[in-house]
Amino acid sequence: MMVGLIGKPNAGKSSFFNAATMLDVPVASYPFTTIEPNVGVGFVTKPCVCRELGVRDDPRNSTCVGGVRRIPVKIVDVAGLIPGASRGLGLGNKFLDDLRRADALIHVVDASGSTDEEGKVVLPGSHDPLQDVAFVEREYDLWLINLLSADWGKMTRHVEPSKAREAVLEKLTGLGVSSNDLLAAIRRSQLEAKRMEDWGQDDVSKFCTELRKASKPILIAANKADLPTALGNIKRLQETGRMVVPTSAAAEVMLRKAAEKGLISYSPGDPSFVVKDGARLTPEQGKALKFIEDRVLRVYGSTGVQRALNEAYYGLLNGIVVYPVEDENKLSDKKGNVLPDAFIMPKGSTAKDLARKVHSDLAESFLYAIDAKRKIRLGADYELKDGDVIKIVATVKRA
Repeated sequence: MMVGLIGKPNAGKSSFFNAATMLDVPVASYPFTTIEPNVGVGFVTKPCVCRELGVRDDPRNSTCVGGVRRIPVKIVDVAGLIPGASRGLGLGNKFLDDLRRADALIHVVDASGSTDEEGKVVLPGSHDPLQDVAFVEREYDLWLINLLSADWGKMTRHVEPSKAREAVLEKLTGLGVSSNDLLAAIRRSQLEAKRMEDWGQDDVSKFCTELRKASKPILIAANKADLPTALGNIKRLQETGRMVVPTSAAAEVMLRKAAEKGLISYSPGDPSFVVKDGARLTPEQGKALKFIEDRVLRVYGSTGVQRALNEAYYGLLNGIVVYPVEDENKLSDKKGNVLPDAFIMPKGSTAKDLARKVHSDLAESFLYAIDAKRKIRLGADYELKDGDVIKIVATVKRA
């Protein structure tokens, strides 16, 4: 699973990406700072099963600090979007094509209202961030409409409903749209009883909106939350019923860098930080940290960056964390590492899906699985639960 960062230029996307991955990508107050998509690795957090099982783990693909597992995830930051992108304006369809790989989206919005619809700096509070939310969703919908409309008649005319749906799904290959997404969009559009060949433009439009919601769920990162004009806008965004997380990406970057320099004790997502004994802060550093403490942490409980990532993977994508092991008694791999790996899997995944995640050979030669907690045998179609510790038994051994 991978999350994409979207939004207009200069809303703080690159700062959010830096905060999540600590990669040094360009950040500047002008449109289209990001032209080629940046792909990095961030982390989502989860209480580790080691505490439940009373063992000391030896993570391999992740880390565990204080009983909290930090699991790597992919994040892509693409070029800024402006109104008219679906018609090729700005970076146009390139932006939208870059999102094909994303399973869910984090829309980084300038909640302070200090940039206009094209990302140009304006007086704080003079632009309505709800307009940004509406235009990004609309541009994505229009892109889908344009993609489908050209061949709509060819795909749907004089064919059985099931074949028409197969043709539409094939057209959407590469967008991460599943048959379940397609059926959900038809149902939510209340078009189940209407043949696709009889759909009008309004029907196609409603369908594309619902398809976007089903296949590319969006979380709003209400960024620049530390500015005075942001608080009221954040409340308005939350009142729309969307998933909204107040964020200050700039504050998160500053805290992480201060921690790296040994000036403070801080972990991503923490509600506070501690200045280390003997740390020599310049007046400017002390003032900046005090600002973050007063205007971000005390108001929102965190900078919001870690929370947004967690919500995207666990909330939007319904992710669960599963721990594969090779020895169900020692809870280890063949080298003796206890609970070595933690994988995020979509809710509804099966034991065989986990085998495929570990290695394709294990899925092809799958025999059964073992629940290491309960010491019981599981079939291929066993639906994984959050916190499961699973051994895969196959005819081909894992390398």
